[in-house]
Amino acid sequence: MNYRKDKYGNDLSILGYGCMRFKRSGGHIDIAKAERQVMAAVEGGVNYFDTAYIYPGSEAALGEIIERNNLRDRIYLATKLPHYLIKHESDIEKFFAEQLRRLRTDHIDYYLMHMLTDTDTWERLKGLGVSEWLERKKKEGAIRQIGFSYHGGSETFCRLVDAYDWDFCMIQYNYMDEHSQAGRRGLAYAHEKGMPVMVMEPLRGGRLANNLPDAAKRIFAGYPVEHTPVQWALRWLWNQPEVTCVLSGMNLEEMIADNLHTASTVIAGELTPRDQAMLARVVAAINSRMKVGCTGCGYCIPCPKGVDIPGCFAAYNRRYSDGWFTSLKEYFMCTALRKTSSAASNCVNCGKCRQSCPQSINIPEELKNVKGKLEGVAYKIACKVVRLFRTY
Repeated sequence: MNYRKDKYGNDLSILGYGCMRFKRSGGHIDIAKAERQVMAAVEGGVNYFDTAYIYPGSEAALGEIIERNNLRDRIYLATKLPHYLIKHESDIEKFFAEQLRRLRTDHIDYYLMHMLTDTDTWERLKGLGVSEWLERKKKEGAIRQIGFSYHGGSETFCRLVDAYDWDFCMIQYNYMDEHSQAGRRGLAYAHEKGMPVMVMEPLRGGRLANNLPDAAKRIFAGYPVEHTPVQWALRWLWNQPEVTCVLSGMNLEEMIADNLHTASTVIAGELTPRDQAMLARVVAAINSRMKVGCTGCGYCIPCPKGVDIPGCFAAYNRRYSDGWFTSLKEYFMCTALRKTSSAASNCVNCGKCRQSCPQSINIPEELKNVKGKLEGVAYKIACKVVRLFRTY
């Protein structure tokens, strides 16, 4: 296993265990199977385990496994505060205490604000006293490091990086999201600020492993360097020294063994220009299904009406590469979970964005298509539910 340093010099395994996808049986986590897999990962050198309050049964299952196998001093534990459920200052301590009980521990090594969407959301939490609470817990040793996880564009991500003295962050990042989500720009920005970056969705929920178009599969199969698509995706990430740890939702023994092998043999900077060119052809083969040629450069923003134009187009394109549900989920997270909506329907056709687009995309027209495809009944119902439970 290869390791990289966190902000305080701790050695983190470059492969992290994402505990959201533990196998289930009869609706419940199969503890015996999860335990075998967690132990296989630990024995292979994995020391970073990530869960969250809202992952059904995950914290409790992981806590049971840790306690039974005396793992607490052998691993780093990461979980997340469900800030979107917090209405009062007292809720912060309530949720944290429950998480400690579930995980059967007296401290969390890496504590994240879960799905922090924008600086307005962070300001609301600060108004509830979260920054003072975090610092107090850090001084007490109950929380060792403070971070946030994020889905969205690079502009907002960079603002969040500057909003607090974070110890680390977590972003969605893979060779398809190099210039969308926080992207390479966000990765570099966080790294420049001295923040370790944990990566989620390295395979886009498995899409870069199991649902590649035939043209992409042929490119991999015909390349003289023999790696599987999964191995290429992970090696692309670990090729970048700015990436500290990559989470994998490993729930098969074969998957764990394969990922352990890759994490033990990869070297930062190992990919050649020819390798990079091959992966660029794979990206082009996947992108051939896409509808809008947006590169995520961000020249079109800020929009006067707050539309997250790159985020809207990224989610829209995903409808044709990854399917309806995945695209709708990303669109919902990037537009509806913010204090102020950034949906395509906010566009008033002012034309400001169109004038600044290097790709000459007719952005207002394309945003109409986004609205038509992604702001249907399911999206509108979800937005109403958010408004009912919104605490700000």
